[in-house]
Amino acid sequence: MVQEGDVSVVVPKLEAFVKEPWEYAPSKAPVFYNPVMEFNRDIAVLALQAYQRMVNQEISACEPLAGCGIRGIRFAKEVEGVKKVIVNDINPEAAKLAEFNVDYNKLAKRVMVVNGEANLLLAQNAAPRRRFDFIDVDPFGSPVYYTDSAARAIRNGGLLALTATDLAPLCGVHSKACVRKYGGRPLRTEYCHELAVRLLAGSLVTTAAKHGIGVHVVFSHSTYNYVRVYALARYGARQADSSIQRMGYILHCFSCLHREMSEGGRPTLKQECPACGSNLSFAGPLWLGRLWTTEFCTSMQKLAEERDLKNQKRILKLLHLIENELDSPATYYVMDKICDKVNLSVPPLAATLKALRELGFQAARTHFNSKAFRTNASAEVVKETVIRLSSAL
Repeated sequence: MVQEGDVSVVVPKLEAFVKEPWEYAPSKAPVFYNPVMEFNRDIAVLALQAYQRMVNQEISACEPLAGCGIRGIRFAKEVEGVKKVIVNDINPEAAKLAEFNVDYNKLAKRVMVVNGEANLLLAQNAAPRRRFDFIDVDPFGSPVYYTDSAARAIRNGGLLALTATDLAPLCGVHSKACVRKYGGRPLRTEYCHELAVRLLAGSLVTTAAKHGIGVHVVFSHSTYNYVRVYALARYGARQADSSIQRMGYILHCFSCLHREMSEGGRPTLKQECPACGSNLSFAGPLWLGRLWTTEFCTSMQKLAEERDLKNQKRILKLLHLIENELDSPATYYVMDKICDKVNLSVPPLAATLKALRELGFQAARTHFNSKAFRTNASAEVVKETVIRLSSAL
């Protein structure tokens, strides 16, 4: 029995199912449960409450890959205005455990447990009057196998959340797998985790557009070994076309660290770096729009301050970092990477940010990497600033 948020649930005793030290306990257990993802679930609760307050009405939610059901149970227990939650798992043992946990938390009137295939459940609720206000696709691996069904089962104006834990393809270790799954090329750059978020969002955009649905990303984050995207669904061909126009490519020079965006349905990809003349590499097509909205982040921050969550300090730190970076340009610079290029010691990050601001540029830390920052200064200016500060050490 574990306590998480306002609920208590029965979960597998993970250590009982691990025979070798390298085995991944959650996948070995008869019912999937990952205690590390409590942080993810805490943020999901805040995001759903922020969405409910935004629409100001009773809402329905669906968790098609539920495991022991803890996420969906928390939605029903902790989020005001949730009238119905459907939790589903193809594993009959998981469905039995989820049903027990629902009854234990006295939520049987509002939480329905289904034992079925996730895509089938979503397809059965794709009719206009059966669609959900919120769908949370949180798989072990890639969410792309469920994105199409989820897009059809979300109502106009609904919120869709996707988690991707397959960072090896998304971060460029297995680039062919990324192209195959997400329809975009990754790059093994220092900002690969942001590229992972943008590739995931881009995959959702292109999938939803097939059904005449536009996507408006309101929140995202990269934590541990996964990336997460929250997006509103906007019905209509114009909305879909508008989302597609925010797709594009990120061009990167591995020689001088120059990077630039090429946005639009038919972008022009340069072959040579305008800064040093070296060959340019590219990532995409991917989402080049904003990864957060001010209103949604502010609402989540207020809710996090009000709640008594185990991870409250970490959540507030994450939201504070995102608040500072949400208006910054795409991609970020990592101090260690820059200093490796110029073969100098690493100056303090705070001093670098201050120096760039004094030169008239934007400069902010990023939640993606504790040693990284965003700025609208060119790579050349960034390197010159780091060299000057490092030489003064």
